[in-house]
Amino acid sequence: MRTPIFLALAIAVAALVFWLTRTAGNDYLFFAGYTVLQFVVLATAWNILGGYCGYVNFGSAAFFALGAYTSVVFYKFVHDPRLCPDFWTSLTGQDCLLDLTASENEGLKDLLMTYLVPQSLPALMAVAAVISGLIGLGTGYLTLRLRGAFFAIATLALAVVLQTFVVNWSYVGGSRGAYVIRPNDIEILGFQFPYIQYLFLIMVMLAAISVAIARTIERSKLGYGFATIRDDELAAEASGVPTLKLKLIATTLSGALMGMAGAPFPYYIGYLEPASAFGLPYAVNSIAMPMIGGTTSWIGPLVGSVLLGTLQQVVTVTISSEMNLLLVGVLLVAFVIVAPKGLVGLVQPQLQKLRRKWTRPSSKSKDSASASAAS
Repeated sequence: MRTPIFLALAIAVAALVFWLTRTAGNDYLFFAGYTVLQFVVLATAWNILGGYCGYVNFGSAAFFALGAYTSVVFYKFVHDPRLCPDFWTSLTGQDCLLDLTASENEGLKDLLMTYLVPQSLPALMAVAAVISGLIGLGTGYLTLRLRGAFFAIATLALAVVLQTFVVNWSYVGGSRGAYVIRPNDIEILGFQFPYIQYLFLIMVMLAAISVAIARTIERSKLGYGFATIRDDELAAEASGVPTLKLKLIATTLSGALMGMAGAPFPYYIGYLEPASAFGLPYAVNSIAMPMIGGTTSWIGPLVGSVLLGTLQQVVTVTISSEMNLLLVGVLLVAFVIVAPKGLVGLVQPQLQKLRRKWTRPSSKSKDSASASAAS
């Protein structure tokens, strides 16, 4: 199936999921479904670098938080268009570096708010993708010469550094966090939707696009290059494969998708603090879901995130949300022992046997073909 057809089919399935969830008449399904779809995007994004290239990334929460705090920065600037950093006051003695509330700056304010400052959620997601992708590119350039555990530790250090920076950044609330008040509803094509349904719609479309991107990469020359890095990077370099360039592409794409997944999060949760944005569940689930589903195929992260994400939501409602990480740990250990290639790797040999069985011509057809040839 060609990529445009698959993308159209994925968007159609996403629209069907949104319609079925809306007809159910239960708002909780939108809240729970948003979380599951968020993990679909994170798992798929992680798999581009961790599964296709074989570089384990422990910094998923950092890129997710970058997207979330991008939304917070622009939200605060739209509602209070002033930039008054402490260092500017100490250096110049002036209160603000930029104050668009002043009457003499009305023209500049209209220009910025109209053309440069993103205010809609899709625009915020696009800006978050650019910022997270650039951070991913820079981080990859600095760390991708490391391999194995050394690279994993470097990505973990990135998350720690970014969290420390956010904690000490007063503009976004620092360690206290920041409130983001979302609208009650939004108008789309003349129809009024509750805002949580709008967030669900945005995330289901992003999930469809991210899965389509992963599938396209897997079946392209880029995906074959990623596979050579995963299988034997030294042999790939000796064969002339531009491994550093390919790894930089992977880190940029992975970081951009994670940032896009994080951009709507402040509007979903209403209050963002460093502990929630850089939370351990995002880093753990981003790794566990592809490994449970299977890391060598685009469908593995999708299967793992849907199954594990749904199971976590059920456990949250029936037992406690504190059980989620324990559940992930137990399942991850079990799958590493029983099915190290994930659910897809466990089922794939059986599907291949069935395919060979059905495509192999039967003995009767062989006899009839030979008889017709003899005559």
